[in-house]
Amino acid sequence: MKLEGSCRCGAVTYEMESNTPYPYMRCYCSICRKVGGSGGFAINLRADAGSLKVQGAEAKGIYNATIDGETSPAERHFCKQCGSHLWVWDPRWPGLIHPHAGSVYSPLPTPPETVHIMLEFKPDWIEVPEGPGHVHFQRYPDMSIEDWHKSKGFIE
Repeated sequence: MKLEGSCRCGAVTYEMESNTPYPYMRCYCSICRKVGGSGGFAINLRADAGSLKVQGAEAKGIYNATIDGETSPAERHFCKQCGSHLWVWDPRWPGLIHPHAGSVYSPLPTPPETVHIMLEFKPDWIEVPEGPGHVHFQRYPDMSIEDWHKSKGFIE
């Protein structure tokens, strides 16, 4: 599926191809919440980094978070003009790119369940839905984004 997106002001637009387009996983870690979060979490998709096409790259900045006193190699791309977060790319997995679902304007499919991760770092004010259709993890989930899509029959 082609994912098309942009920052809020339109200075940066992008497109990329994804076979895992369901926005099912909400991350409550402090980086996702504070850098690109909404509702106390961020939702990242997975796409093919080689398919990325960007217009307005000169308006784009990169932020590398500090984790446990060390700079993360993961590059968090954002618009320098409006501050919108666009995607995350990590040189440890160079073939993958993770667009923020909130920056995607292509219609995304509705996920059959929501996976809530990194709940250990969630602030008390955030209420996380429970019950059928909601799966919880204190840290990372059991399955990757690709494995989750496979388990639901969305990809082979």
